[in-house]
Amino acid sequence: MAGVLDRVDLRTRLAGHNRLELLLFGLGGRQRYGINVFKVREVIHCPPLTRLPEAKASVCGVAHLRGRTISIVDLSRALGGPPQERPEECFVIIAEYNRTVQGFLVRGVERIVNVAWEEIHQPPPGLGRGSYLTAVTEVDGTLVQIIDVEKILVEVTGERYDDELHPAVGADAAGRIQPVLVVDDSAIARKQIALALEKLEIPYHLACNGRQALEMIQQWAADERPIGERLSMVISDIEMPEMDGYTLTKEIKRDPRTADLFVLLHSSLSGVFNESMVERVGADRFLAKFRADELQRLVAEQCGLAAPAAA
Repeated sequence: MAGVLDRVDLRTRLAGHNRLELLLFGLGGRQRYGINVFKVREVIHCPPLTRLPEAKASVCGVAHLRGRTISIVDLSRALGGPPQERPEECFVIIAEYNRTVQGFLVRGVERIVNVAWEEIHQPPPGLGRGSYLTAVTEVDGTLVQIIDVEKILVEVTGERYDDELHPAVGADAAGRIQPVLVVDDSAIARKQIALALEKLEIPYHLACNGRQALEMIQQWAADERPIGERLSMVISDIEMPEMDGYTLTKEIKRDPRTADLFVLLHSSLSGVFNESMVERVGADRFLAKFRADELQRLVAEQCGLAAPAAA
């Protein structure tokens, strides 16, 4: 698995065609889990870990890799399950989320599968550990759970994203600015963005995947009013069930009724690749998650507000 990133060209072709590659892994039981390969830097056998006495219970230690210190999160423990008893026999998935690098301790790594986003769905109600799931799919007749890693990291780090939020400058925005459509399958990400918009006093609508968002936009466009009289902009994640953010953007931009709608792709999939995909699918901007002040500045600019005031 050390060469898990060797197929970058293939993955680049998949992106924008509503497909992705999932790295399948297990935590010790029968349940299979998946993570988008684009977020994975490498997979290694668990290195020696240094335990931190004041760390969260799910952080089993830190590892020193390639000149940097990386926290290693026991995913089983983070999901409310038992800890891995013999970490030295486990694997660590090194991944990049929200501009930082983390390691996720797992029992075993299986393989990479190619999946269409149409085959990935919202978790059904009542599914175990449902609050930590962002999506589910089926591979070889068995359920694969895709974890809301952003939610886990917020709980593990205790990060308070509202500390970075600043109020709008000038007159009340209510009633004079059209809503922003926020599209994200992660409940924690939707909450983060919603709080940033509320601080700016900008109204918003929420959608949990690209297909739902596209249906909402098409309904608004159907009344023949200019779309700019219904929405100020769209803030969309990239990885989402049913329809990803790249495909959503292409559908918006190819419809003459909505082509002028400003689309910001806002994703934990950071890197040079996304900058090129912005141009390919026609998005107006890309912003890596999650820096509340940067998001607020961009939204304020697009909505015609003065820059948010510093705290």
